[in-house]
Amino acid sequence: MPEVAFAGRSNVGKSSLINSLTNRKNLAKTSATPGKTQLVNFFAVDDRFNLVDLPGYGYAKVPLAERARWRPMIETYLEHRETLQGVVVLIDSRRGAREMDMHLLEWLAAVNLPACLALTKADKLKQNERKGVLDALVKTMVDGGGLYGHWSGPILCSANTGLGKREILAQMAEWLSEPPRDAPAA
Repeated sequence: MPEVAFAGRSNVGKSSLINSLTNRKNLAKTSATPGKTQLVNFFAVDDRFNLVDLPGYGYAKVPLAERARWRPMIETYLEHRETLQGVVVLIDSRRGAREMDMHLLEWLAAVNLPACLALTKADKLKQNERKGVLDALVKTMVDGGGLYGHWSGPILCSANTGLGKREILAQMAEWLSEPPRDAPAA
């Protein structure tokens, strides 16, 4: 089945967003403790596609050796998974894109994977802060001059309120309607 992966820093809200998008409260396990997701977790949706919850990068309350094991596991999945159609990259709207987020976007561009930028926890921003957050991220991406590959968004979202849910589902539907990455060109 085709797949859409969710990537981002530890505790950015990947599991919460998956639960919100699927209208299931406990499909993906959530925790206030950074580093709860430690494996590549697959969630079948209506026997049509998989949502994939990846371990977070950055700070996690797990041993350093465990975190070191995650990177090659995640990179191997992202680079070689033929059924992977795109990656929703989650960035905490209150913190903005960090160096590790930008490295992930560069890496996704290098392996020719499209990304959708989702700014999480937007319900915690004041209404007048939201445009500034969007503008700052777009400026960063545009100033990269193509360095960050094929990306869409950014989409302000909140797993708590449903903000951005429709837009993320629309992006996923677009990716899932495309032929698999490994399919020969028509």
